[in-house]
Amino acid sequence: MQTRKITLVLSVLVLIGLLAGCAAPAGTGTTAPAEPVATDAAAAEPAGPFEPMVYAAENCDYGGVFKSMEAVDEKTVKFTLCYPDVAFPAKAAFSAFAINDADYLEATGGGGDLIEKPNGTGPYTLAEWRRGDQMIFQRFEDYWGDKAIPATLVFRWGAESAQRLVELQAGTVDGIDGVGPDDFTTIEDDANLQLQLRSGTNVFYVGMNNKYPPFDNERVRQAFAMAIDRQRIVDNFYPPGSTVATQFMPPSIFGYSEGQDWYAYDPEQAKQILEEEGVLPGFQTTITYRDVVRGYLPNPGIVAQDIQAQLADIGVNAEIIVMESGAFLDASDRGEIDGFHLLGWGADYPDATNFLDYHFGAGASAQFGDGFQDIWDALKEGSTKATPEERQPFYDTANELIKQHVPMIPMAHGGNAAAFKADVENAYASDIGAEQFGLMNPGGREAFVWMQNAEPIGLYCADETDGETLRACEQVLQSLLAYEPGTGRVIASLATDWTANADLTEWTFTLRDGVQFHNGATLDANDVVLSYAVQWDASHPLHVGRDGNFSYFSSLFNGLLNAPAAE
Repeated sequence: MQTRKITLVLSVLVLIGLLAGCAAPAGTGTTAPAEPVATDAAAAEPAGPFEPMVYAAENCDYGGVFKSMEAVDEKTVKFTLCYPDVAFPAKAAFSAFAINDADYLEATGGGGDLIEKPNGTGPYTLAEWRRGDQMIFQRFEDYWGDKAIPATLVFRWGAESAQRLVELQAGTVDGIDGVGPDDFTTIEDDANLQLQLRSGTNVFYVGMNNKYPPFDNERVRQAFAMAIDRQRIVDNFYPPGSTVATQFMPPSIFGYSEGQDWYAYDPEQAKQILEEEGVLPGFQTTITYRDVVRGYLPNPGIVAQDIQAQLADIGVNAEIIVMESGAFLDASDRGEIDGFHLLGWGADYPDATNFLDYHFGAGASAQFGDGFQDIWDALKEGSTKATPEERQPFYDTANELIKQHVPMIPMAHGGNAAAFKADVENAYASDIGAEQFGLMNPGGREAFVWMQNAEPIGLYCADETDGETLRACEQVLQSLLAYEPGTGRVIASLATDWTANADLTEWTFTLRDGVQFHNGATLDANDVVLSYAVQWDASHPLHVGRDGNFSYFSSLFNGLLNAPAAE
């Protein structure tokens, strides 16, 4: 294997020192597994002396979290931050920050085969992806941890909950996601099936973009917050365990503000304000949603129709527009959706930063238009505090400011569930949608067949935000840390240990020995640094991805280095 190339990046100090000979030569890689990963990368060859990568910003003026990323030695990585981030380990466990083989990253040019031919370290390799039909995964026999129980894992998808249930009842699949609101009792009463509930760690909201009139008027947005009967929607279209949202944060996630409530339903007051602001009479707009169901929105079409009817009651004519899921997410991220858009969020990890920073931080997408500096100021200050007690007042402030500015209307926290055949052992439904199917025993069968709501978009999950996509990624790729199945607690993964300095601005990770990528390459610290750096630096030649948004990195780490100025 050639000595790893250090990529030159504008405005970044690359390779502060070539420390050739400071570590023993890397070991010889092994051959590829019997069921090879679908990549073009060759098995690893003997490596030369380890040359540690260092990426550093010239200063912290760009506004983001990272100051530098450093391979201290072959098995040690240090991240230096511009300011404290108490949630950094929780973020480092997230699948969007999975570690790729540095050589494979370079060979793919930062896109291309990364999208559909992942080369990870996880318990499964992707053997085949039949677009529009199914994905087939095979057990990785050289996996560093406990081997996956099913030798084969199959992902299928179907947009209709009734279709998924019929297949589960017929025995053609072993588990399904997104149990329909009317099917909970049916499954509970069927001795051949088991229902696995998730807590409502999600929020459904009606978004508005303040770059488009009249949504640029805060008072107008407040009026629309009064115009929709949220309780009616939850009562009629949501399953057991669902609750009306009183704020953007779900009650089960740290950062929720006790005692806060949203605008009361008051259509007459809403209509009066809209008339005073010149919106009525005669306002015409749109309601846009995507063609998949989610735990936070189990009946998107019916809910859209009900919102349409409620708006009509106050004199607003809204046309319903349905978009393909990937196109919808891309358009919303770019701030291209006028009118109302129906979207939501399910927890990736149980912390306020996952909800609030992602949507309202400095690096948030443009789905709500121009950001709100006062919300971000509160969030930034809260992230620097070491204890929950110190952090909570800043999230209380942020939640109150969200209510004032109304970038969206929080509607519901959806109760939802997965279902499995009764003979599937160790079956569970992850509250964060991160089921590890390698832990489940499908009644002794060789293959486990999972059916979810939609097809994954792409498997370079650094540049994806879709839940079905992330779940597929998590079978193949791994991050420095992980979330414990069933609890969401942060645990070791590719890193066995992690420490921080006293002010939480330096985080050091010790990598696990003997971890192989699916192509036979051995994990080292440069793999980690480059995996992060290509997301961080928007000018990096490998900052490509599927559409180049890298939304999670930008949002959770408060912006990208060398990002082009907003138009």
